[in-house]
Amino acid sequence: MSDVATKAEVSGPGLGTPRRGERRRRPILRYALRRIVIVPISLFVLGSVSFVLVLFIPGDPAVTILGDFATPEQVALVNQQLGLDKPLWDRYLSFWGNLLRGDLGTSFFTNEPVLHDIARFLPNTLELVVLALLVAVGLGLVIGVVGAYFARRWPDRVMTGLTSALQSVPDFFLALVGIYLFFFVLGWAPAPIGRLPIEAGAPEHSFLIFGSLFSGDWTTLGSALSHAALPVLSLGLVYSSYFAKTARGSMGTALTTPQVEFARACGLRERTVVRYAFLASRTTVITYVAILFGSLLGGASIVERVFNWRGMGQWALDGVLKVDVPIIQGFVVVAGLMTLTLFLVLDLVVLALDPRVSYE
Repeated sequence: MSDVATKAEVSGPGLGTPRRGERRRRPILRYALRRIVIVPISLFVLGSVSFVLVLFIPGDPAVTILGDFATPEQVALVNQQLGLDKPLWDRYLSFWGNLLRGDLGTSFFTNEPVLHDIARFLPNTLELVVLALLVAVGLGLVIGVVGAYFARRWPDRVMTGLTSALQSVPDFFLALVGIYLFFFVLGWAPAPIGRLPIEAGAPEHSFLIFGSLFSGDWTTLGSALSHAALPVLSLGLVYSSYFAKTARGSMGTALTTPQVEFARACGLRERTVVRYAFLASRTTVITYVAILFGSLLGGASIVERVFNWRGMGQWALDGVLKVDVPIIQGFVVVAGLMTLTLFLVLDLVVLALDPRVSYE
C-alpha cells in the first residue's frame, strides 16, 4: 500500500512528470524557433540567386541608358559610374553589405532609392493582391465545396468544367476581354488609365481603397473601387480555379471520413456535417492561401501594366525591360521576404488551429 502511494506521489503532477500543457508547449516552441531561423537562411539563398540570375539577363544597362549609338568609351564610363566594372565578388559583397544596412540600391535610370520606390508602389500592389485573393478564395471555396459535396454528379461536372475553363484563360487575356466588353462595348467600367480618373489628381492615401474606407472618403472610395473592379476580377477569377481544385480535393477527402459518416448516422443536419468536414480540411485551405498570395504577388505585373495600376509588379516589369539591376534585385528580395513571412505566420496559425499537426 505504501509502495503504491509512493509511486503515485512521485508520478503526480508537479513532481516527476511534466504537465500536459508543458509537454505541448515545448515542441511548439522548438518548431516556431526552427521556422524563424529558416527565414534568414531562405532570404540569403533568395538574395544570392537573384544576384546571379540578373547576370544572365540579356542587354547592357549602359547601352540601354545611352542608346545604341553610344561609343565604347561612353559605355565604359557609365559602367564605371554604376559600379559594373568591378569584379563579380566585390559586387556580391557590396550587394550584401548594402542589403544588411537596409539599402536596396539606387535605380540606374531614375536615381531614386529602390526602397523609396517600393514604399510608393507596394501599397497599390498589396490592395490589388488582397482584393483578388478574397475573390479567389471566396469563389474557389464555393466551387470546390459544391463539387466535393455532389461528387460524380452533374453539379460536380459543371464545377469541374468551370474550373478548367478559368484555369485555361490567362489573366491578362481576361483583362483585355473585360476592357473591351465592359468599357468599349457596354460603357459600364471606367477607362483603364490607373486607380483614379485623370481629373482626381494624386491620391491622398498610400493605401487608396483601405485608406478611403477608414477615413470615410466615400467619393474617392467609390471611384477607386470602380477602377479596381476589372483588375481584381481578372486576377480573382483565374486564381479561383487553383483554389477550387485544392478545396475540392481536401473537402472530398473530408466528406468520406468515418467521422463524417458517424455524424450523419447520429442524425445531424447536412449543413452541420458539411461545416464539420470543412473544419477538418481547413489546414490545407489555409496553407494554400499563402501559395496563392505568393503567386499573385509575382503574377500581377502584367495585369497592373494593362490597367496602368502603378504597382510594384508594373514597376518591376519596367525594371526588367530596362535591365535596371537594383530594381530587379529589390523586387525579388522584398517579394520573397513577404512570402516567407506569410508562410511563417500561417504555419504558426495552423499549429494553433489543428492539434493533429506534427511539430517534429
